Amino acid sequence: MSTQATPEIQAFAGLLRAHAATTRRFNAELVADHGLTLSDYEVLLRLARAPDRRLRRVDLAQQVLLTPSGITRLLAGLEHNGFVERVACQSDARVSYAQLTPDGLGKLRAASKTHVEGIRSLFGEHFTVGELESLSDLLGRLPVDDAGDDACEA
Repeated sequence: MSTQATPEIQAFAGLLRAHAATTRRFNAELVADHGLTLSDYEVLLRLARAPDRRLRRVDLAQQVLLTPSGITRLLAGLEHNGFVERVACQSDARVSYAQLTPDGLGKLRAASKTHVEGIRSLFGEHFTVGELESLSDLLGRLPVDDAGDDACEA
């Protein structure tokens, strides 16, 4: 076994370190300024983009890569704060939806301003526009599970 990392391993390790560092930074900003975690923000964003601003809870869990118990805990906090409400399915009592409330949409819009500014600030400090375009193109070559929109604003 070689002790020297190949370029692929170095690139992957760098991607993981950058992801962890940026996730911590953006999470801390959202918590400090809006009382939302990055996961809370992502759930609100997904709901804002969904038809009728609601999704089946099981689908939402899959989209944000949480277990059923994880999405239940996350949604409980958002429901407690009035940002999301549980809505029963009229045709199937076994199905329930998470639906964004008007307060939740307002919270998302306020948090989006902070989050997008944080992204612009961080990336603007470290990359030129040309480098960002190249980085976006390079990362776009990697496979993704979610074909959703990449934008961070509601």
